[in-house]
Amino acid sequence: MTVKDALKHPNWSMGQKITIDSATLMNKGLEVIEAHYLFNLDYDHIDIVIHPQSIIHSLIEVQDTSVLAQLGWPDMRLPLLYALSWPERIYTDWEQLDLVKAGDLTFREPDHQKYPCMQLAYAAGRAGGLMPAVLNAANEQVVALFLSEKIGFLDIPHLIETVCDRFSSQNTAEPNLDDIINADQWARQAVLAAQREN
Repeated sequence: MTVKDALKHPNWSMGQKITIDSATLMNKGLEVIEAHYLFNLDYDHIDIVIHPQSIIHSLIEVQDTSVLAQLGWPDMRLPLLYALSWPERIYTDWEQLDLVKAGDLTFREPDHQKYPCMQLAYAAGRAGGLMPAVLNAANEQVVALFLSEKIGFLDIPHLIETVCDRFSSQNTAEPNLDDIINADQWARQAVLAAQREN
């Protein structure tokens, strides 16, 4: 897959980095880690589901098994607006969601073989400590290398896994801010070193 191919998202216009994360499904892996911390959920209770229409953005199952969903057009303005206005909801004159116009809403399980970045994120999240920061920094660095055409698309998960494996013995259970910053810088340099080795 070329950079041009990977930047062709069928539904979203998000910027280059997040579009590549969407192509590798690392965006979903990072969202799993976010959900773990935001909702204090065990990783075994957080699932990724592929929804090609990009209308349903999140689902939460409550204890009586009913499911609450957040729906909207695939438009980055909405999550940005909500992040800036929370807990308030601000009126907009944007197009309202029309479920008839949206059409069929379909779902499928992700292909973990085809998209290994998801499993890397689950593993980093379960490892805890500094590992999520290492995963994130490694991902940012490899995506930058891919966008500058210095590595191939399939190198992305391989380099991230290599860096996370190399860091595992250095992981700290309860890091402070300096630990996180140092781990981030270490991971970025480790990606460049691993790239030179290949």
